[in-house]
Amino acid sequence: MKTISTIVLAVAYTLFSTESSRAQGCVAVRHMSCAAPAGMNSADFFKQRNGHWQVSAGYRFFRSYKHFVGDVEQKHRVEQGTQVINVSHALDLGITYLVNHRLSFSANLPIQYNDRSSLYEHYGNAVAQNPEQKRFHTGSQGIGDLRISGSYWVINPAKLPKANLAVGLGIKLPTGNYQATDDFHKLTKEGTDYTINKPVDQSIQLGDGGVGASVELQGYAQLTKTLTAYANGFYLFNPRETNGVIRSPEVTPVDPVVGTFSVADQFAARLGLSQSLGFVPGLSVMLGGRVEGVPAMDAIGGSSGFRRPGYIVSVEPGLAYMRHKTSVAATVPIAIYRNRIKSYADRLDPLGQKHGDAAFADYLVSINVSRWF
Repeated sequence: MKTISTIVLAVAYTLFSTESSRAQGCVAVRHMSCAAPAGMNSADFFKQRNGHWQVSAGYRFFRSYKHFVGDVEQKHRVEQGTQVINVSHALDLGITYLVNHRLSFSANLPIQYNDRSSLYEHYGNAVAQNPEQKRFHTGSQGIGDLRISGSYWVINPAKLPKANLAVGLGIKLPTGNYQATDDFHKLTKEGTDYTINKPVDQSIQLGDGGVGASVELQGYAQLTKTLTAYANGFYLFNPRETNGVIRSPEVTPVDPVVGTFSVADQFAARLGLSQSLGFVPGLSVMLGGRVEGVPAMDAIGGSSGFRRPGYIVSVEPGLAYMRHKTSVAATVPIAIYRNRIKSYADRLDPLGQKHGDAAFADYLVSINVSRWF
């Protein structure tokens, strides 16, 4: 029974701690954290957790640079050196209060550092505009959007069922700066450099400016004494259509369809297996699949404004270690399929030829640590 508990704990930690739902690139999926705390589906864990509070921290990193239109990679962007490069570091801080074995409430707040370098946003991609092919950087730093959530297990985890399902509901508050600005370099006709200060790209804004509601399902099934299946799904509803931030205030008139940033829905889902390693108590290896992205059309409210919808499918290996009151997990989702789908604005093209692009990363690094008090 102890071995079974360890497996389920490892799976639960990987699933339910400060798991980010952050897409790897210009498809702007914000940092979101799941509701349920680590390990709340094991009776043995409840006996040893020694407290109702759990604090957690999760580090995320990715570097996106490969451009896609639909699912076709635009390899010439890297070959010509005109690719956009986004580098993102984030620290997700969380605290959970366990009311009882089945019900918990959590608050999660990301702290982010984003850097974006490009040619087209400054002098331009064309050699005639930018003969030296100079690349400049813009960035953003600070807190992201706060999420407060609750989760409830259908079956009492204290009974150590072989399968269980948790239902979570949450609210996202616009605490992150959704109108961060930086200096962009331009050239006069005479070739003199000057800068203008305007909003940074949507993909590195710290928040989206909307109040959202999230729904999630998460569960596990014990297959053998050492093997457990896990799954979870997440959807964020963002009813607000646009946040009023003008992308390019120097350009007039403002485009009524894509001139301001859209407040988009987002989604994520995971499915995989966890195998206990008996030679190290508390250690498990995971292998699963993961999909996350932004839809072209919101489930509630309008879908105009500028967004880069799309999704990324990844294979996700990982390790988890749980011992007494401390848990550590690391996963590295590796992209196997990327698709920048047509946006609402693209679909308005009467000829059906408009299709924007987006840059994606090859992988994401995720490291989580939590402790009960």
